Amino acid sequence: RMAAAPPSYCFVAFPPCSKDGLVVFGKNSARPRDEVQEVVYFAAAAHDPGSKVECTYIEIEQVPKTHAVVLSRPSWLWGAEMGANEHGVCVANEAVVTREPASESEALLGMDLVRLGLERGATAKEALDVIVALLEEHGQGGNYYEDGSSCHTFQSAFLIVDRSEAWILETSGKYWAAEKITEGVKCICNQLSLTTKIDAEHPELRNYVRSQGWWNGDSDFNFSEVFSLADDHLACCSGKESLEKQGGDVSAQAMIDVLRDKDSGVCVDSESFLTTASIVSVLPQDPSFPCVHYFTGTPDPSRSIFKPFIFVDDVKLVPKVQSPSFGNDDPAKKIPRFQEKPDRRHELYKAHEWARSLLENDQDKGQKLMRIMLDLEKQGLEAMEDILTRTEVLDPAEVVDLFYDCVDTELKFFK
Repeated sequence: RMAAAPPSYCFVAFPPCSKDGLVVFGKNSARPRDEVQEVVYFAAAAHDPGSKVECTYIEIEQVPKTHAVVLSRPSWLWGAEMGANEHGVCVANEAVVTREPASESEALLGMDLVRLGLERGATAKEALDVIVALLEEHGQGGNYYEDGSSCHTFQSAFLIVDRSEAWILETSGKYWAAEKITEGVKCICNQLSLTTKIDAEHPELRNYVRSQGWWNGDSDFNFSEVFSLADDHLACCSGKESLEKQGGDVSAQAMIDVLRDKDSGVCVDSESFLTTASIVSVLPQDPSFPCVHYFTGTPDPSRSIFKPFIFVDDVKLVPKVQSPSFGNDDPAKKIPRFQEKPDRRHELYKAHEWARSLLENDQDKGQKLMRIMLDLEKQGLEAMEDILTRTEVLDPAEVVDLFYDCVDTELKFFK
């Protein structure tokens, strides 16, 4: 039996469910408990003809130009769990189990495809096209975890969002189907959710499932019924109701509240898995306003704070949320892989470990610290709200240090 996929949740809310012409995106990344996630920025770049890019396990052709991206990623791999690019495209992925065993041979990881879609797609649809073309060419496969003792493999689902639409893309091997969303609230988690509303698909998808005997062609083609293991395709989303209850008022704060909710199961904290990082993005439908992306960079959103990032030229890098680099000596890069686990904790992660022990051992001090942190977060949210409602154009100089300063302030409180 295949190991269960980690129960991550991704959400998107469109008007009329969300506030003031905003598209709101969010994801909790559930991963092995001790895995460190870092937040990294890569500037837009031009690449020489014929150059290659080294992904987690394989090398592929580079493109002439890549967009600027900000990513939240397990620090041992090349790709990302979730992130955004300078054009207001956000992508998150989910590990899913389908009736087709995922390949153990090293290819692209679903997480590599998140980053590749962001680096190469200026709209949600472009990112989708990039991902499915790479899937066709290179396939998906390889270990999802930094684990030398066994290989954990999954198929991938993606939530791909921009200022005007979202696409839910679900895959099994190189086969895929996708649904376009332009209104309401949508949630995806670690199981297939597409049914009969399919707006784009692999050209050979239906022939393939017929040839496997999974569909006879007489009934409506239902993607998750055809590809899920027996009873796996249940309605997954407990967080969706909380967002729908907001009644046209889904904001960054509402999305953050849903991601923090342990009772609903959206904020995972179990024996094997933890929400190791979270993201919330606010994408104004009016392109004259900037998109704002909030990252925790630390585990458990109920004890972390969401810090804003806005794309501008020369944005200040934040080494304090970046894990140490081990270059070619990294056990993730040597064959056989993962023979040892280096210490990948970054400065903010270490500070959080200290804060967590305080929360657990000294209730009063812990609660007081948490109140200060949430107050800091609130100031950030209010400042961003101001940027998204004012009439004058944002001066880039105002936000070039934004994420850097938020991380710095957070660290000061922990000192």
